[in-house]
Amino acid sequence: MQRRRFTDEFKREAVRLANQSGASKASIAAGLSITTNMLSRWAREQERQLSKATRSQSDSPTKEEFERIRRELNKVKTERDILKKALSYFAAEPK
Repeated sequence: MQRRRFTDEFKREAVRLANQSGASKASIAAGLSITTNMLSRWAREQERQLSKATRSQSDSPTKEEFERIRRELNKVKTERDILKKALSYFAAEPK
Protein backbone atom coordinates (compact mmCIF):
# COMPACT_ATOMS: atom_id res chain seq x y z
CA MET A 1 0.00 0.00 0.00
CA GLN A 2 1.36 3.39 -0.97
CA ARG A 3 1.61 6.15 1.62
CA ARG A 4 -0.74 9.08 1.05
CA ARG A 5 0.77 12.53 0.86
CA PHE A 6 -1.12 15.72 1.56
CA THR A 7 -0.28 19.20 0.35
CA ASP A 8 0.39 22.01 2.79
CA GLU A 9 -2.71 23.78 1.48
CA PHE A 10 -4.86 20.75 2.26
CA LYS A 11 -3.41 20.57 5.79
CA ARG A 12 -4.01 24.30 6.42
CA GLU A 13 -7.58 24.03 5.15
CA ALA A 14 -8.29 20.96 7.28
CA VAL A 15 -7.00 22.71 10.42
CA ARG A 16 -8.97 25.84 9.54
CA LEU A 17 -12.14 23.75 9.24
CA ALA A 18 -11.46 22.05 12.57
CA ASN A 19 -10.89 25.36 14.34
CA GLN A 20 -13.70 27.27 12.64
CA SER A 21 -16.66 24.92 12.61
CA GLY A 22 -18.64 23.72 15.59
CA ALA A 23 -18.19 20.09 14.59
CA SER A 24 -15.78 17.78 16.37
CA LYS A 25 -12.31 17.05 15.07
CA ALA A 26 -13.28 13.41 14.72
CA SER A 27 -16.18 14.17 12.36
CA ILE A 28 -14.11 16.59 10.28
CA ALA A 29 -11.26 14.08 10.08
CA ALA A 30 -13.69 11.35 9.01
CA GLY A 31 -15.17 13.64 6.37
CA LEU A 32 -11.70 14.28 4.97
CA SER A 33 -10.75 10.58 5.18
CA ILE A 34 -7.91 11.18 7.62
CA THR A 35 -7.37 10.18 11.23
CA THR A 36 -8.09 12.44 14.17
CA ASN A 37 -4.50 12.07 15.34
CA MET A 38 -3.25 13.32 11.98
CA LEU A 39 -5.52 16.38 12.13
CA SER A 40 -4.41 17.12 15.68
CA ARG A 41 -0.75 16.80 14.69
CA TRP A 42 -1.24 19.20 11.78
CA ALA A 43 -2.90 21.69 14.12
CA ARG A 44 0.01 21.47 16.59
CA GLU A 45 2.54 21.91 13.79
CA GLN A 46 0.73 24.97 12.45
CA GLU A 47 0.51 26.47 15.93
CA ARG A 48 4.21 25.82 16.51
CA GLN A 49 5.16 27.41 13.17
CA LEU A 50 2.97 30.43 13.88
CA SER A 51 4.41 30.98 17.35
CA LYS A 52 7.94 30.52 16.02
CA ALA A 53 7.35 33.07 13.27
CA THR A 54 5.87 35.67 15.61
CA ARG A 55 8.59 35.09 18.18
CA SER A 56 11.36 35.56 15.62
CA GLN A 57 9.76 38.77 14.34
CA SER A 58 9.42 40.28 17.79
CA ASP A 59 12.84 39.15 19.05
CA SER A 60 14.97 40.34 16.17
CA PRO A 61 15.58 44.07 15.96
CA THR A 62 15.29 45.53 12.53
CA LYS A 63 18.10 47.08 10.54
CA GLU A 64 16.50 50.51 10.96
CA GLU A 65 16.47 50.08 14.73
CA PHE A 66 20.18 49.19 14.72
CA GLU A 67 20.96 52.29 12.68
CA ARG A 68 18.91 54.50 15.01
CA ILE A 69 20.69 53.11 18.06
CA ARG A 70 24.08 53.52 16.39
CA ARG A 71 23.35 57.20 15.59
CA GLU A 72 22.14 57.81 19.15
CA LEU A 73 25.29 56.20 20.56
CA ASN A 74 27.51 58.41 18.41
CA LYS A 75 25.59 61.49 19.57
CA VAL A 76 25.93 60.51 23.24
CA LYS A 77 29.66 59.83 22.83
CA THR A 78 30.14 63.27 21.25
CA GLU A 79 28.22 64.94 24.08
CA ARG A 80 30.28 63.04 26.65
CA ASP A 81 33.55 64.16 25.04
CA ILE A 82 32.40 67.79 24.98
CA LEU A 83 31.42 67.62 28.66
CA LYS A 84 34.80 66.08 29.57
CA LYS A 85 36.61 68.94 27.86
CA ALA A 86 34.38 71.54 29.51
CA LEU A 87 34.92 69.97 32.92
CA SER A 88 38.69 69.96 32.52
CA TYR A 89 38.59 73.61 31.34
CA PHE A 90 36.48 74.81 34.29
CA ALA A 91 38.25 72.59 36.83
CA ALA A 92 41.66 74.09 36.04
CA GLU A 93 42.78 76.68 38.57
CA PRO A 94 43.03 80.20 37.24
CA LYS A 95 46.60 81.51 36.98
